[in-house]
Amino acid sequence: MGPRGQQGHAPYRRERRRHALQDLPHLREGALSSFKALILAGSRGGEVDPAAAYAGVSHKGLITLQGRTLLDRVLDAVRAAGPETIGVAANDETIKARLANAGVTVLPTASGPSQSVENAAHQLGFPLMVTTVDHALLKPEWITSFLADCPEWADVAVLLAAEERVQAAAPQTRRTYLRFQDGRYSGCNLFLLRNENALRVVETWRKVEALRKQPWKIAAMLGPSFLIRYLLNWLTLDQAVLKLGRLADVKAAAVRAHDGLAAVDVDKPSDLDLVRELVGEA
Repeated sequence: MGPRGQQGHAPYRRERRRHALQDLPHLREGALSSFKALILAGSRGGEVDPAAAYAGVSHKGLITLQGRTLLDRVLDAVRAAGPETIGVAANDETIKARLANAGVTVLPTASGPSQSVENAAHQLGFPLMVTTVDHALLKPEWITSFLADCPEWADVAVLLAAEERVQAAAPQTRRTYLRFQDGRYSGCNLFLLRNENALRVVETWRKVEALRKQPWKIAAMLGPSFLIRYLLNWLTLDQAVLKLGRLADVKAAAVRAHDGLAAVDVDKPSDLDLVRELVGEA
């Protein structure tokens, strides 16, 4: 979908998409020659996802957009990017049933997304690209450009979109931004774990998950020096990600999204209204 509301998400035709990707200008030398992919499609037991409830379905992956479920849309986008293997971490029986003939590895979920990623990494291998089932507008081009832009030295990389790009692509969206010296950025639900060293950051992620209701303990983990520099806006995005990586003893890199729509996912009912508007369904 373009910033003016033009249609940008026609149904994927897998083989045509595959051939087209080979001609993309950003598939440059230095990109990963092969990778595995993981789609996180789990749900917390006993919790009703608000976006799913709003859409009248039992799971976010079953929300329909342009006649196709989010699960199918994300899976087709990932498949078109050309991974060696695709794993889907799921605990919903309907989701697992829909994956029965999809040619993917269905993986069990763990107590939280971090443990699900670690378990999947051990089974699928590296490099491992991770995304989520609620990435409703995901395009294969976003994945290939992200992997091409990840620096070779990074054990782990994360895609973020600058506020100005997000606002240009979807001015009506309301995202959560992290503020840095060089601008504000929103996460894009695309991650790369290049090697086994990257699992160290998953261990730190798991600690943060366990402390999510005790933010002062998360602050203590980061240390006063980091917090002061962040609060005083002394850190650039790259500096902050490097420092957070050092906390987990990994080399971490931030990658900037080319398309601001990469920051749009479906976390809440208003997000679903937004993506429907962007694809012309509103």
